[in-house]
Amino acid sequence: MNQQPRRRRIGLLGGTFDPIHVGHLALAHAARTALQLDEVRFVPTGQSWQKVGSGAPAAARLDMVRLAVEKTPGFVVDDRETRRPGPSYTVDTLVELRAEVGPEPALVLVLGSDQLRNLATWHRYDELLRHAHIAATRRGSHRLAGFDAPLEALLAAHGRDALPDAPCGAIVFFRMPPVAVSASALRAQLARGERPLELLPAGVLAYIERHRLYRAVPHA
Repeated sequence: MNQQPRRRRIGLLGGTFDPIHVGHLALAHAARTALQLDEVRFVPTGQSWQKVGSGAPAAARLDMVRLAVEKTPGFVVDDRETRRPGPSYTVDTLVELRAEVGPEPALVLVLGSDQLRNLATWHRYDELLRHAHIAATRRGSHRLAGFDAPLEALLAAHGRDALPDAPCGAIVFFRMPPVAVSASALRAQLARGERPLELLPAGVLAYIERHRLYRAVPHA
């Protein structure tokens, strides 16, 4: 009996990546393994509607993500949100991607538990599962339990133990090893003139220093 080829699975990892760090890469690797993803697309935010005053401009954040993933097969960079005018909404990105890849591949939106807990505040959050699955893992102190009512309702309707053979519509959890790093703490270290090389992907610290990013601005 001929076995049907497995549906292609495309992981989507969005964020400001301000700057991209080893925690982001650990999340992508864990998701690719646990969810059997064929590809992980890093989607840097252009203008975040929930974060004001990013530390580095979109073009620089995009460059750093490209540096971080360029030597990893299966990791690619999608620059559509940095090219899109106005605020970046994930639902718009999913609609565009679904139109491009067609109805068959599975799109898998990869989130940390901090992002998942905030999901009901996202623009048109109730439409996300029409276009993609959501896969979440625990990050930091944000547990994968005790959610607000709107998210509990989504989990009751769409929660699964594993990704189904479908292009969209499920919410699943997966595990990853804890990685003690945050972009805000990194920016503070860089502003103090520290060089946290072990927390940044290869080439990213050199880029930050060359372009004088995240430097403390003296008060007038």
